[in-house]
Amino acid sequence: MKKEIEVKGINVKVYESQSKEYISLSDIARYRDQKRTDYIIKNWLKTRSTIELLGLWEQLYNPFFNSIEFDGIRIQSGLNSFILTPKKWINSTHAIGIISKQGKYGGTFAHKDIALEFASWVSIEFKLYLITELKRLKKIESENQNNQWSVQRTITKINYKIHTDAIKEPFDFPEVLLWVHLIPSSLTKEQASRIYANGADLLNVALFGMTAQQFKEKNPSFEGNMRDKATLEQLVVLSNIESINALLIQQGLTSVDRIIQLNQVAITRMKSLVSLKKPKLEGS
Repeated sequence: MKKEIEVKGINVKVYESQSKEYISLSDIARYRDQKRTDYIIKNWLKTRSTIELLGLWEQLYNPFFNSIEFDGIRIQSGLNSFILTPKKWINSTHAIGIISKQGKYGGTFAHKDIALEFASWVSIEFKLYLITELKRLKKIESENQNNQWSVQRTITKINYKIHTDAIKEPFDFPEVLLWVHLIPSSLTKEQASRIYANGADLLNVALFGMTAQQFKEKNPSFEGNMRDKATLEQLVVLSNIESINALLIQQGLTSVDRIIQLNQVAITRMKSLVSLKKPKLEGS
């Protein structure tokens, strides 16, 4: 998973792999020199203090670390001719604290513990701002996770309501009329018999009564489609009819038969959801 934070005008990539957080050394190096990032990283790697740091980190967290090769590198680090690249370090010692990635979003990445030490070497000020932005990112992720958990609980509650209502008598909710805009209309013969370009449009018509293109034509200024504008109730019903549609396809039903059934399911289940949020009437 790739993320990006801005530190002192520099976009720094953060890469998460197997619950470990790696930060781009290449991006941190750009704070000192925009063009010679590899040169800066090599200069940092060749110092004895850096070699000691990397070796100690690997010995603590990497059971496959090649200590024999590490000892050879540590001895050479005192020589003026000594040069060490990230790739050589990784290949020689089987290190995992530093990784090298290719492609557009590639570069040299290091575990957060190591990356912060590199940031100190580049600029103490930059390191402090980097720590602040990393904390802010963690706070945002934690808040999002809490929000997702809250939404998931709501969806679970709504789905439970759907399934319990499915075994009751037919619906008779007078107050549903107040929320009629949420309840799909029964499809016309023309809508039911039409051949739709894809499965997404078939579901859109069953629930929203129109295709994505028709929605766009009616709402030219809105960026996105009807699903972006949908309520939580509509999204829950959409998820339900998607699952049902997959089963109907397995049973070999035609698109005409499927859309009619899905539309009726959408109407029934939306009525069930609407009953959860019925308004309190005067005198009640």
